[in-house]
Amino acid sequence: MKITFYGHASLGIEVGGKHILVDPYISANPNASHININELKADYILLTHAHSDHILDVEYIAGKTNAVVVSNYEVASHFGEKGFKYHPMNHGGSWKFDFGKVKYVNAVHSSSFPDGSYGGNPGGFVIESEHKNIYITGDTALTMDMKLIPMRTKLDLAILPIGNNFTMDIDDAIIASDFVECDKILGVHYDTFGYIKINHEESIRKFFDKGKDLMLLEIGESIEL
Repeated sequence: MKITFYGHASLGIEVGGKHILVDPYISANPNASHININELKADYILLTHAHSDHILDVEYIAGKTNAVVVSNYEVASHFGEKGFKYHPMNHGGSWKFDFGKVKYVNAVHSSSFPDGSYGGNPGGFVIESEHKNIYITGDTALTMDMKLIPMRTKLDLAILPIGNNFTMDIDDAIIASDFVECDKILGVHYDTFGYIKINHEESIRKFFDKGKDLMLLEIGESIEL
């Protein structure tokens, strides 16, 4: 499994010969100006919620790639009504795709489209694939529901928002990693806006002091699991 960071909360995942994009917000992110979205491959686009900084590039990329949009019922149906392929989910449900099993799990946040219309309840994804399991929390506060994840799935990586203000901060993310029983963390949702700037060295040190590995990738950088 190969995971590429495209800035903010945007990720590319290559697994089982398939390409998955998560929350594509790239074209309007000045930090990701070197990423050419015309070159991105996508068989599936996973969306955690409806905020513009998570869905901005969906229509353009799905239009070029014919990708399947996977999200909660409201978000997935929204894109389905626009003519895109979609697969709706809801909390607690799972589905076996051709790249692995995906479960839609709880997140504590808000969710509305840029025009203010209802975007359903936000969520995250647990992906079990090729003997590697990852948890993408989406935008969320620290929540006790995270303790449910390791009851069903042994994680190899947890992808956590760490920018504070709109989501968890570093200290809550450390507790979240305890809750999900995973010490290998990929940080997302930081530095894009003034509200969510972080101190990289301090953040990495705090995780290290707890015996954990926080990865802060450069935009366009990849890791292999």
